[in-house]
Amino acid sequence: MKTTNFFQTLAALNLEGDWQISIKAAGGSRMLVSVLFINDKVGDNARKLIPPMILKGTVQELDEGFFTSIETPVKQTASLFVNMEAYAKAQEQARLQSKMEQDKHQQQKKQNETGNKKYEAAMKKVADLEAAGKFREAYAQLPKPTDFPEYEQAITEKKEELMAKFESTGLFS
Repeated sequence: MKTTNFFQTLAALNLEGDWQISIKAAGGSRMLVSVLFINDKVGDNARKLIPPMILKGTVQELDEGFFTSIETPVKQTASLFVNMEAYAKAQEQARLQSKMEQDKHQQQKKQNETGNKKYEAAMKKVADLEAAGKFREAYAQLPKPTDFPEYEQAITEKKEELMAKFESTGLFS
């Protein structure tokens, strides 16, 4: 019984994937060998576009040069598969990040709208009290500038305006 190191040599390449090897006798001592290295774990369908390597030669030529002929292309293919998978994962991560950013933006927008509505409601109360001549009450109803930092200047100006009004009308009016 004759032994070979064919499978040991394949294992020594240490590549993750599957081998599809087809051997056809081409007459006489000639053979046709088709070698396709695939990795179904790669999510990119471009992996299916990689064609098999076709080796033709005599039995002796194939014995002597088979692994030399396939080693570099198969390692390049395996590297391509790793890059494809890394790219697919990065693309998915980017998609998720984009979704998170969109959600974050939507939430921020909602918070701003809610804040604006609260500010506007408070200022409407102040305006109604001011129109009724109740300057002290209007002053007391002013929102805190710390609650609405974007309106701090407007709130401060309104405070000063109301303070001037209730001071001019007298302390006990």
